[in-house]
Amino acid sequence: ITCAGCNSVEQKIYVDLNNTIPCVRLLNGTHQMGCQSSISGNTGVLHVLETEADLDWVLKSGPHPPYMVLMDASYFNRYTVMMQLKNSTRVTGVAVVIPSTGPPQGFSPHNKCPNQHTGVYSDSYGPGLADCNVTVWNPLGNGLSFEDFKFPIFSLKDDNQTEAIRKCISDHNVGNNGSAPAYPLCAMQMFSHMHAVTSTATCMRRNYIQEHYSLNPESVCDPLGDFNVWAPLLPLNVTSKGHKANESVVIAATRLDGRSFFWDVATAAEGTVTGFVTLLAAAHALRSVTEQAPPSRNILFTFFQGETFDYIGSSRMVYDMEKKKFVIDLDNVHSVLEIGQVGLREGTNLWMHTDPVSRTNASVDEQVRNLVANLKDSVTGLGINLAEPTVSQPLPPSSFQRFLRARPFPGVVLADHQSSFVNKYYESIYDNAAYLNVTYPSDLSPEEQLEYITDTAKQPFSFSGFQVTQMLYGFLIRTNNSWFRSMISAEDVGTPQYYVGVSVSMTRPSPMTRLVQYLLANLTGTVTALNQTTCQDPSSQRNESKELYSYLWVRGPQSANSTNRDPYCVRSTVRSTLAISPAFELREYESKVYSTWTESRWKSSIKARIFLVASKELEMLTLGVGIAVLLVSLLVTYFISSKAELLFSSTREPSGTTY
Repeated sequence: ITCAGCNSVEQKIYVDLNNTIPCVRLLNGTHQMGCQSSISGNTGVLHVLETEADLDWVLKSGPHPPYMVLMDASYFNRYTVMMQLKNSTRVTGVAVVIPSTGPPQGFSPHNKCPNQHTGVYSDSYGPGLADCNVTVWNPLGNGLSFEDFKFPIFSLKDDNQTEAIRKCISDHNVGNNGSAPAYPLCAMQMFSHMHAVTSTATCMRRNYIQEHYSLNPESVCDPLGDFNVWAPLLPLNVTSKGHKANESVVIAATRLDGRSFFWDVATAAEGTVTGFVTLLAAAHALRSVTEQAPPSRNILFTFFQGETFDYIGSSRMVYDMEKKKFVIDLDNVHSVLEIGQVGLREGTNLWMHTDPVSRTNASVDEQVRNLVANLKDSVTGLGINLAEPTVSQPLPPSSFQRFLRARPFPGVVLADHQSSFVNKYYESIYDNAAYLNVTYPSDLSPEEQLEYITDTAKQPFSFSGFQVTQMLYGFLIRTNNSWFRSMISAEDVGTPQYYVGVSVSMTRPSPMTRLVQYLLANLTGTVTALNQTTCQDPSSQRNESKELYSYLWVRGPQSANSTNRDPYCVRSTVRSTLAISPAFELREYESKVYSTWTESRWKSSIKARIFLVASKELEMLTLGVGIAVLLVSLLVTYFISSKAELLFSSTREPSGTTY
């Protein structure tokens, strides 16, 4: 009864806000960045930032600091505004209302030169090309994602709850005729306390101390990581690691991850999805072609995780190849073909980027020329024009750079930009389906949208428009659709988002990585007659081999006129291997060679709520009355206790009394 009463009182005081997405703390080998609240949450009077006068009110003239700032994205997108708020002692938090479309001028909270310290270009390799000296790849990058804010920042959807906040502010926080508003005032409280501080080296040291010297060990941070997904066109024996005799492999690569300023929200439509959808479509198309005419070289379709954070996945695969822990080694690699951002090409052009430093070697240059010529021949009749940049420049940020750090491989990176990114919203929350023009008529049902071929699906993927539009719909709009459900196991894959996340258990891929794994298996594999039991353990079957193939039991499509499904077992060459930086295996937490990114843990729930706050005078008066009542209660209790025998004694009746 007491608990129910407490909850009732709390519900009358606070209005909890749903659909809030926080900025959390990330760390690397040298710094901490992101946002956090105090352990008890940050509280402040709400003020809407709509004009420069509002900014002056928050920073200087407002009489009721500290403030929680509610702002439209137009102010959040301005780096100078965020820096003024960051450096003010009068601000305890920021709530940003995010629209579905980004500003026309563009916005990228990433750096101007992504992954500049872990790519191939350095003082010892193409020093004139290092640090984006020749080409600034992301000119709109303002580095906001790499700032360290001492207060929480939450994003809000522009919905009914946001309107309720605005109404609370207009009812209580707006004074008459320009005067200061009177109490009670509308306030907000945010909870997002982070445990890790300073750097990855510090938090991993604290993890070690907790693990070895605490009775109740609690980690304070976790390495970012997931699993790479890969599939050779021709099967490779996975039981033997290292070099494969007489095996020459072309690595066809792309990345699976992205990020934005806010935690666990990375739509990454142009930055990531267009690349891996293209590679999935190409893998499916090559499967039927090569069944009739096997290629002279094997192709390893590779989907790297964690590339946004200093090439986690590709550096791990190269490391495993060097240590003979992968199914092939670097001697088996012939060349690398990487698909980058390809969804916003202008006209019919896609650009083939190559490394000018390795091409100074005559042998490498000849192989690159052959690779470029073969690529041009392969797209004949597809309405695509492959061209090389007109100036000598370094490779754009790409996984290929991690292979070049090991040795001078020939390779090409395909992208829709000749120099700087065409993508105006690189690694931001605005890089979404609407930006790619993946839109649908309003009168279509979800199933009709799934089959509707958008203009975006028609352009760069003429060879497989229908399947591409289904993949774009699934990876950008609605993961829980009938086509995806028919090709996965019984588990739900959740909503589309591409933040790599943390590597806590290291036992299975994340839902989105697992979805790509199942989809690739269905697009490149073969349906078998195995039942569920033999699919999980095909070793007893004469013509099956777990050394060469993987076996996945999938739900299958719904039966006609029934809610039941027709499950089946698909045999493919698809595998997944760990994508966590070698720095954590080597315990080199300040490494300048490998990624050292970690994410802080938090114990309490992350949430935000609004309420009415009284004046300090009323609060002190209430406190004083409470203390006075307490003291009077203690005195009364003491008096009653000391006089208890007198106050509560009863007259003893004579023993001879009868009734």
